Amino acid sequence: MAIEPSSAPVADGADLLALVELALEEARALGASQAEAAVSMDVGLSVSVRLGEVETVEYQRDRGMGVTVYFGTRKGSASTADLSPAMLCETVAKACSIARFTAEDPCAGLADPDTLATEIPDLDLAHPWDVTPERACEMALECEAAAMAVDARITNSEGAGVSTHRGVRAYGNSLGFLAAYPGTVHSLSCAVLGSSGEEMERDYWYSTARDWRALESAVSVGRASGERAVRRLGARQLGTMKVPVLFAPDVARGLVGHFVGAVRGGSQYRRASFLLDAAGQQVFPDWFAISERPHLPRALASAPFDHEGVATQDRELVSAGVLLGYVLGTYSARKLGLRTTGNAGGTHNLLVHGRGRDFAGMLALMDRGLLVTELMGQGVNGVTGDYSRGAAGFWVENGVIVHPVHEVTVAGNLRNIYRQIAEVGSDVDARGGIRTGSILVEQITVAGA
Repeated sequence: MAIEPSSAPVADGADLLALVELALEEARALGASQAEAAVSMDVGLSVSVRLGEVETVEYQRDRGMGVTVYFGTRKGSASTADLSPAMLCETVAKACSIARFTAEDPCAGLADPDTLATEIPDLDLAHPWDVTPERACEMALECEAAAMAVDARITNSEGAGVSTHRGVRAYGNSLGFLAAYPGTVHSLSCAVLGSSGEEMERDYWYSTARDWRALESAVSVGRASGERAVRRLGARQLGTMKVPVLFAPDVARGLVGHFVGAVRGGSQYRRASFLLDAAGQQVFPDWFAISERPHLPRALASAPFDHEGVATQDRELVSAGVLLGYVLGTYSARKLGLRTTGNAGGTHNLLVHGRGRDFAGMLALMDRGLLVTELMGQGVNGVTGDYSRGAAGFWVENGVIVHPVHEVTVAGNLRNIYRQIAEVGSDVDARGGIRTGSILVEQITVAGA
């Protein structure tokens, strides 16, 4: 039986910061002009069940350190999972050796001192869950049983799972920055299959949160997965047409994710973006807005500082449909002649703003078209913006869902898709770093049989 996360040893922030300091001192002793180090330690428990039987009970314990040193503008990096003092020193020595053989890069180096976080807010990110493996298995079994009980047409299962993870991340650099913060993530999920005659459809549901008390109940998650699978039975194909398409919140997140990828600094300075040099341009309709809120308590993508120690802060990424700036770490900012936006390592809680219309209102606004609830494949070209993905969902007539749809493709160009967004719903999905409601696009090509 796995060890309970609650009883597993986890280093606290002070322990990890001491290791960071040791690495920085060693880099200084070896002649590095600048250095930075990050240490993380995570423990977790994951269980999975299928068809009423426990399949796996796993305990995870991960730890590691990454070290980057600079000799002028020459950079070297090395990492290790062995946090013993001897291995830390060896890892620093390897990073220094690498730096001596790399080419000079005028953009290399630590973040500018005036961008570093000087205060570390408590964002309430750590809520350890003292769940035993036995109880976690019981919850997973309860979740799957609730799914199977939804309808006699639920005939098989891909399983249900419960997981809990907690950890600490510490970062420091030779400019004097040294800080750490803890975090937890818990989840509950279930996927089942429904069948009718020769037809079989699969669907799932999940809940995830920083605080285990905020998870949906096992019965609720299971029931949702079962209901979603059953309602997909009787799916039909469509002919090829151009129609309005409504992306459900959990798949609408992907549309926003493609936008974020296009405005990242790396995509911009490599000249590999369909939104190249788009800052200051109208990318979305004039009512559309995206905000970044890194300090939301308990949110899944909250962080007091980024991976370089730069202070995270509220910003408006898009206002009145206009792109106000890029998503930058220090290196990409220097390559573009700009300043970091505190996004080394990614964005922190992007909020897509709509105009208050609920899901029923979104269907009514669409009137006739395709509701997409699942996307498949990787048919997105980040350089050209060409978009083509397999899809499944429901056909809508007069604002009412009339039958499920499968084996279709939705295709277009993301620049055009963004400009044709008609509305963003108030049915926000908060289970990730991008929080958005359903997104209605005025017209997209839907290709079927």
